[in-house]
Amino acid sequence: MAEETLAELPFERALAELEAVVQRLESGALTLEETVALYERGRELARHCQSLLDEADLRLQQLAPDGAGGYVTTPLVVTE
Repeated sequence: MAEETLAELPFERALAELEAVVQRLESGALTLEETVALYERGRELARHCQSLLDEADLRLQQLAPDGAGGYVTTPLVVTE
C-alpha cells in the first residue's frame, strides 16, 4: 500500500503520529539530524491537525442575522 500524503492523513492518525514524534524528541536519544527532521515533521503534522480542526469548526458554525441587515457566524446549536 502506498504511503498517504500529509493532506490525505486523517486527523486521528496525524495526531497519533505527532504524539509519537514528541515522545521520540523528548527521549533525547537522537542525533542532531534526526532531531531536526523529526521537529520539521512534527511542525507539519501540527499544522495539518490545526487545519483539520479549523475546517471542522467552520462546519459547525451557522449564520445568524445581526440585527443591522447583515449576518454573523455563531456556533451551531443542535436541538433534539
